[in-house]
Amino acid sequence: MSGLFSLQLVWSAIKAAATFGVWVTIFLVCIFGWFALDLPDADQAFQATRRPTVTILASDGSVFATRGDLYGLPFHLRDLPVALPNAVISTEDRRFRSHFGIDPFGIVRAAWANIKAGRIVQGGSTLTQQAAKNLFLTPEQSYKRKIQEIILAFWMERKFTKDQILTIYLNRVYFGAGTYGVDAAARRYFGKSITEVTTYEAALLAGLLKAPSRYNPIASPIAAAKRTRQVLLNMVAAGYLTDAEVNAIIRRPIRRYRPPAVNGRYFADWVLQRLGDYVTVGKHDLVVRTTLDPGLQRVAERYLSGGLSNSGKIVKAGQGALVTMTRDGAVQALVGGRSHAESPFNRATQATRQPGSAFKPFVYLAALEAGYKPSSPVDDLPIEIDGWKPRNFNGRYRGRISLSEALAISSNAAAARIGQEIGFGKIASVAARLGVPGNISPRPSLTLGTHDMSLIDLTAAYAPFANGGTAAWPFGILQIENDRGVVLFNRVGSGLGRVVDAEDAASMSHMLSGVIKNGTGRAAALARPAAGKTGTSQNHRDAWFIGYTADLITGVWVGNDNGAPMEKVTGGGLPAHIWRNFMSDAHAGMRARELAGIDGARPIRLRNSAHTQKKPLAKRDENDFVEQFLGFLSSLN
Repeated sequence: MSGLFSLQLVWSAIKAAATFGVWVTIFLVCIFGWFALDLPDADQAFQATRRPTVTILASDGSVFATRGDLYGLPFHLRDLPVALPNAVISTEDRRFRSHFGIDPFGIVRAAWANIKAGRIVQGGSTLTQQAAKNLFLTPEQSYKRKIQEIILAFWMERKFTKDQILTIYLNRVYFGAGTYGVDAAARRYFGKSITEVTTYEAALLAGLLKAPSRYNPIASPIAAAKRTRQVLLNMVAAGYLTDAEVNAIIRRPIRRYRPPAVNGRYFADWVLQRLGDYVTVGKHDLVVRTTLDPGLQRVAERYLSGGLSNSGKIVKAGQGALVTMTRDGAVQALVGGRSHAESPFNRATQATRQPGSAFKPFVYLAALEAGYKPSSPVDDLPIEIDGWKPRNFNGRYRGRISLSEALAISSNAAAARIGQEIGFGKIASVAARLGVPGNISPRPSLTLGTHDMSLIDLTAAYAPFANGGTAAWPFGILQIENDRGVVLFNRVGSGLGRVVDAEDAASMSHMLSGVIKNGTGRAAALARPAAGKTGTSQNHRDAWFIGYTADLITGVWVGNDNGAPMEKVTGGGLPAHIWRNFMSDAHAGMRARELAGIDGARPIRLRNSAHTQKKPLAKRDENDFVEQFLGFLSSLN
């Protein structure tokens, strides 16, 4: 009787267990079915999903920058060095060849290690799970994503061979620095194809998978070396290498790859910011052809960095910027700071500062258009305008001087007096016409450059002086095409045509050349005709030099990001020296040419511009009046 009772108990337990198992199975099927409902489309997932790559070309066709995700050439497992998959398997998933998509032993091992450490130190995902995650899922950390990852891992194990899964994984996994796949990583970190990597380099790549940024061999070579050694030891533990082989590998001298110096990163940032103005950046890769001159860019970076590192330290000038462009506004070099790696903020295009006396050319152009001439007299004497009392920089006044002399010595009193006589609104209008952006307030202090603006805009606003009167907005993009070779944008024309009378432009060049010959810009003198203007803001917070030759227009700014005053730095000091050094090098081997409209003869007077006015006789120079009167008397004889 007891035996029958025992059988009944066993049978009841079996039925209960079976019932429980059925319900658990139903529950798991429902759970997996529920999470499988919104799994991504497998066919679409195998198509590379990435940010479009923008390749930026210099004017000579060379590539100097790329942005977006970088994928290398796809390689089958059989074409890769055998050390690479061995290094990955021994470090990431040692039972890859035997498990069915998930590794229960690996999960238990990782859980125990995490419990002992009191934090997450190991992961239990197999290579199949990682491949599924990379192909189909987002980086989101959730139970739902984890369950979907397991479902997809099962599906991949049924659909593909182990070699195929490993091939998919190695061609799609992220290796840091914007690279996806082993070939892209090999080219970024070693400068060669994945088929050429050594066992040590294969171990280094495998080590990156845990933390690509932390073990980046270029940024963190010591951490990368330690991680690589650990991967090599893992390969010994997995039976892929012997201790003797690892010791031989480690003893070999390691050639550290140094990527080619990247110039023009500030320029590339500026171009990318403007890309949306010309095309819609969609899913296709783009090739952008630009105006950048690689040689000039290297020279610009060298002289700006050198100037700030040497003299800049002494005078407490922590930052600087340099822009150079052709007379039609094509930017050929742009440096937005001393180091893009330390600070990508672009001080040439994003920072707006008071230009100080570098704004005065617009004041003097307004005077020329109002009837003055370079030889017209103006009083360099103390002046008060509605309680505002501008002082000359050196505190000295010269009395009555010519406009040319007033601009050369950068007289504040003379500039303010000109503004009072011709109207501050006239000056604001002239500045806006030449390309000075923003709401220019026609206040008296405008004559001394209190309107904030960027270096690139101020440099471009000098273009009409340099080219004989034509507006030139700064540009860097020549052509944009997609990955199919279809041209999406092609630059034609530039600027808004003539904005300054040709004679007035020539007169401005005459006066601005005097700044360099015998004025505040003498430190910028070149062995060829040049013109320019110094600028210093209040308390020496900003120092500028903007100048040009017959070939290039270049602007230099130095200062500090926090607006801290420098040690008596003026536009005629450090900025002028940087400008001269750069321009001397930039013009090496070029024939010296006279400035536009200046050829030794009196410039031809053109009066076709709607922006010019007939000059009243009251403003003409006294010498001209005497010459005309004597001529009249001669005609009577």
